[in-house]
Amino acid sequence: MSGVQGKMKSRASKSGSPARKSSPGKNTAQQKGIFPVVAVGASAGGLEAYTELFHALPADTGMAFVVVQHLDPSHTSMLAEILAKATQMPVGEVKSGVKVARNRVYVIPPNACLAIESDVFKLTPRGKGVAHQLAINFFMRSLAEERKSGAIGIVLSGTGTDGTSGLEDIKAEGGITFAQEPSTAKYDGMPRSAIDSGCVDFILKPKDIAKELARIQHHPYVLAQEQAGARRSKDRVDPADPSQPAGKDFNAVLDGLRKSSGVDFSQYKPNTIHRRALRRMVILKQDSFGAYAKYMREHPEEAGKLFDDVLIPVTSFFRDFEAFEALKTQVFPAIVKDKGNKGTIRMWAPGCSTGEETYSLAMTLLEFLGDRASSFQVQIFGTDLNEKSIQKARTGLYRESIAEEISPERMARFFVKVDEGYRVNKAVRDMCVFARQNLATDPPFSQMNVVACRNLLIYIQPALQKKIIPILHYALKPSGFLVLGSSESVSAFPDLFSIVDKRHKIYSKKSIASRLHYDFVQSYYPEGSKQNVPGKELKHATAMRDESDIQAEADRLVLRHYAPVGVVVNGAMEVIQFRGRTTPYLEPAPGKPSLNLLKLARNGLAVELRSLITAAAKSGSSTNKHGVQFDNNGHPRFLDLSVTPLGEGEAGRKGEREKRPIGNRFYLVLFHDVTPQWTPGPKDGPSRKGKTAASNVEQREMKRLRQEVADAREALRSTIESEEALKEEFQSANEEILSANEELQSTNEELETSKEELQSANEELNTLNAELHNKNSELHELSNDVSNFLNSTRIPVVMLDRDLRIRRLTPTAVKLLKVRPSDIGRPIADIRPNIEEPDFEKSAAKVLETLQPVEREVRDLDGHWH
Repeated sequence: MSGVQGKMKSRASKSGSPARKSSPGKNTAQQKGIFPVVAVGASAGGLEAYTELFHALPADTGMAFVVVQHLDPSHTSMLAEILAKATQMPVGEVKSGVKVARNRVYVIPPNACLAIESDVFKLTPRGKGVAHQLAINFFMRSLAEERKSGAIGIVLSGTGTDGTSGLEDIKAEGGITFAQEPSTAKYDGMPRSAIDSGCVDFILKPKDIAKELARIQHHPYVLAQEQAGARRSKDRVDPADPSQPAGKDFNAVLDGLRKSSGVDFSQYKPNTIHRRALRRMVILKQDSFGAYAKYMREHPEEAGKLFDDVLIPVTSFFRDFEAFEALKTQVFPAIVKDKGNKGTIRMWAPGCSTGEETYSLAMTLLEFLGDRASSFQVQIFGTDLNEKSIQKARTGLYRESIAEEISPERMARFFVKVDEGYRVNKAVRDMCVFARQNLATDPPFSQMNVVACRNLLIYIQPALQKKIIPILHYALKPSGFLVLGSSESVSAFPDLFSIVDKRHKIYSKKSIASRLHYDFVQSYYPEGSKQNVPGKELKHATAMRDESDIQAEADRLVLRHYAPVGVVVNGAMEVIQFRGRTTPYLEPAPGKPSLNLLKLARNGLAVELRSLITAAAKSGSSTNKHGVQFDNNGHPRFLDLSVTPLGEGEAGRKGEREKRPIGNRFYLVLFHDVTPQWTPGPKDGPSRKGKTAASNVEQREMKRLRQEVADAREALRSTIESEEALKEEFQSANEEILSANEELQSTNEELETSKEELQSANEELNTLNAELHNKNSELHELSNDVSNFLNSTRIPVVMLDRDLRIRRLTPTAVKLLKVRPSDIGRPIADIRPNIEEPDFEKSAAKVLETLQPVEREVRDLDGHWH
């Protein structure tokens, strides 16, 4: 599950049959009341680490321990006897068919691979394949599939990478993983490989791993079944119980996850998220959801870690092998025959995780098309909400253990071996496009021939399924196909899809007059929150909502008739909202349309607005200017201008406004007309009072002009400072460009050196090619000479190789030995020669063995002697 896009747990066996899944909402291990099983893997230097670990472990952890060591297959192991001296728990070698038990230590025997199924150990002889070479991965994968969240994996000292893939499988199924601190390991190859993969929860010394295991045995994550039994005995639900996905504390965790990721997980089946949260609580030593929710608020990065844990990628190449074969036989032929495709094939894999399924679709299609692949334009889209998974999918780089999932023929055709593992070749990667997308909220792709949405719907609730299925229907072409996982179905939508292959869950789109509703904005509040509101509180909430609506209507009326007009602009001075009638002050300029405030400003207001917005940006507080004069159709008018930063609030007063980039700020610009409404009276005339009034007007005008000059000087000074700042920025940018240029020149020189080396290597190859050509010519001439010699001689000659197969023969040998040119390559024993020699084959074999000739007189069937 990834938004609606990642798959939290969906694995299939290599044979292609679906893997066992714990149903959403039920943890298989906990459901059975099964105790944890700990897989401990090590190689070189592991004996010291084992001894330190088991010496520090108590004898009553309630767990079973399985030690998987790289052992010499030709010698008897003494590991069980050595470990028995370091622990009080019973220690013994594993025997096939033995049922696992608590508080015991089991040791893998030499020359065997170990697995666990239905609580019973199964031993198989070690083979030559990669899976059998990596015995730790082999057992840990089996343990992860068997015990789910009841599996614990530990990797100790050793060389190589065995154990890394196994820990990834355990973590993917909800288990807990450990690795030895590399500095304490005698050989740090195995623990360092596991740590670098990012799948390790704890990196500790062996004795500290023992202490952590002793702590984990008392955590609710491990004791969930006992707590579930206690709830049943009390016959009530405890909202504070951390073993169940209910209560306000769990909703607080979901809310913190939503705020951090922007994804609403309340519409998903909660038990998977619940188990993942409990797993994080184990790691962080939190015993309740309330404490964990508080920890998330105090440590914002924890929400991201939980998000990654919920969306942990679990997938494989060609998962459910038979389903991909069904695509070849039922889907791809119909797509190729459809003339409406016009040589274009488009497929979409929502919830692609790390890309294995997307690449599997591409490989399967290329195998089907064969030589016709070049005549089709193929686009395969893989989407997922987990950005880390998308990045890995784009690189197309996978670990060496994928050789267990893919046939040698496909490995040779579609993969390239590199130091880190295997990389999908460029031809396949160029067909695939990966992008981050949330299927529930983001617009879908369209005109798809195939949508492979496998093992994704099982993790979401029916309400969200009803939204997603029509989206998938919309994404398909009229002749498109939908492919689902083995546990999924669209039976609730018989009007949208018809069944093509019920077993492999392949459906075809029905061409109906359906319409997609673009409601790609959803509420991010937990669905259960409304159900917890009592009746009186719900009525009170409704009354408060009605009251707020009335208040909002009153505010709109006041703003429309009495408040000053204005605009809201962003940091780039682009108008994003007009408030009221701004025509007297703002008007579009002739030419290309623009919403820039300075281009819209009329009658010299641009200078005033620029200086006020600049001052507001620097101070972070409101700035004003009174008595700004402007001309309105020949009549002088006066304005009060005000610029106020928006969204600052308490953060701005506490000095946190600097954290917000200037380009992301918004400003409210208000225009308030304060022109005096004065008209001359009937008694007003030329008098001393009139002259005094005129003088006062002149003084006010002089004062205003002086103020304008001062403001102009201030604006000029601000402009000069801005210009100086821009010069500094340009100089800094120029220095960075010069530095980059130097780096590019250095790179260019390295490329020139590489080019010269390649030219030298090319010349050497040309010389070698010429020598090989000469040798080939000499060999050709020699072959012709031998052939001419044999064809011209009258002696019957037959040349045999070491397997007594015919290599060459002369024309005269046809009659005597009854061989023809078509017999070249056949054993001489298949030929019945025309001579009486019963020991012919033995004689030829003796010559090959001793390199000494044998001569005999023989008679042919016609009575002639030779």
